[in-house]
Amino acid sequence: MNPVRVGEIAIGGGSPFVLIAGPCVIESERHATDLAAHLAGVAKRLRVPFIFKASYDKANRTSGRSFRGPGLEEGLRILGAIKSRLSVPILTDIHDASQAGPAAEVADVLQVPAFLSRQTDLLVAAAKTGRVVNIKKGQFLAPDDVRHAVAKVIDAGNPRVIVTERGTSFGYHNLIVDMRAFPMMREQGVPVVFDVTHSLQLPGGGDGVTAGQAEYIEPLASAGVAAGVDGVFLEVHDNPAHARSDAQNALHLDRLEPLLHRLMAIDKITKAAEASPARAE
Repeated sequence: MNPVRVGEIAIGGGSPFVLIAGPCVIESERHATDLAAHLAGVAKRLRVPFIFKASYDKANRTSGRSFRGPGLEEGLRILGAIKSRLSVPILTDIHDASQAGPAAEVADVLQVPAFLSRQTDLLVAAAKTGRVVNIKKGQFLAPDDVRHAVAKVIDAGNPRVIVTERGTSFGYHNLIVDMRAFPMMREQGVPVVFDVTHSLQLPGGGDGVTAGQAEYIEPLASAGVAAGVDGVFLEVHDNPAHARSDAQNALHLDRLEPLLHRLMAIDKITKAAEASPARAE
C-alpha cells in the first residue's frame, strides 16, 4: 500500500498511526482554538502525526432543535485561522456537493459522512478538489462494499483517498465494530482509519440525542491499533458533559496523553510484525 500524504504526514504504507482529533462541532472560535492548541501540543510532544478535525455544521443531528455549529462561512473562517496559527492540517466534513469547493480552500482533508458514503455527486465533487478524501464507511455497509465508494473518487481522477470505520448497525440503538473489517479494507489498497468515538455511539439512544459509551474508548482504540489501522479518529473535549454534540462518546482531554502512550506502544509492535511477517517453518 502506498501512503496517502497530507502535507508532511504519511497515512498508511507502514507509517506510524496518525491522530485525527478535535471536537465534534465548532462550539466557538475560542474553544476550538484552545482545544486545537492543546491537542497539537500533546501530539508534538509525543511525536504523533496530527490532523485537527471539527465540523462547521452537523447536518444529521437526532433532533431539529440540536446545536449544529456556526455554519459554512463562519466555520471555515475559524478553521482557517486555526490552521494558520498552529500550522496543523485540517479535516472537516461536507454534506453537499456545493460545499466541496469552499471547504477545500481551507481543509486538507474532506470527509464524506457515513450516511452519505453512497452519494456519487458528493464523492465526485470532493475528489475533483484534489484534496485527500476521507470516506466514512456507512453503518449499513459491509467492509468490501466500500470499494465502490473508493472507486468513485479514484475514477474522478483523485487517488488520494482513505476509508474510516465507524461501526456497523447492530439492532436498535447500537453499533458494533468487526475487527476483520480493518484488514479487509486495507486489502483494497487504501489506508484505513478507525473512528473510535463514533463507533461507541448509541444512535438515537437518548431522549432526542445520541447516547454513547465513552468508558470503552481505550480498549476499543487499543484493539483497532493492534489490528493494524493507519489512523485513529477521536472526538476529544475538555468537558464532555457540556459538549454541544456527541457528549456521551467523547474522550476527556485529560485522558488523551495516557491513551496515546498506550497506542504508540501497540502500534510499534504491530508495525514491526507487519514489516517482518513470520515465515512458516
